[in-house]
Amino acid sequence: MTPDEKNQLEERVILTLKTIYDPEIPVDIYELGLVYNVEVGDDAGVRVTMTLTSPSCPVAESLPAEVEEKVAQTTGVNSAKVDLTFEPPWTRDMMSEAAQLELGFM
Repeated sequence: MTPDEKNQLEERVILTLKTIYDPEIPVDIYELGLVYNVEVGDDAGVRVTMTLTSPSCPVAESLPAEVEEKVAQTTGVNSAKVDLTFEPPWTRDMMSEAAQLELGFM
């Protein structure tokens, strides 16, 4: 893949991520700051590094699986893998300005 193709695929993946919501918070996981990194490989494989609002989050099992499934279905993606991490721990400072406004933090 060319760098331009990788960038376009990354943009499509981010658009997909913006359709996935934490069921307890009415903001998508990307704007919520749960996605730390999106890496597109030369083979169109995508690795998403993400976290949860807390290690004891009720969707700890289902949300990463949903992300992996939806990213894998994104046009142009050959494979998807989600790496779940809790370093650094998520804080509400990681939310986008739009998410903070939506939740009344600003």
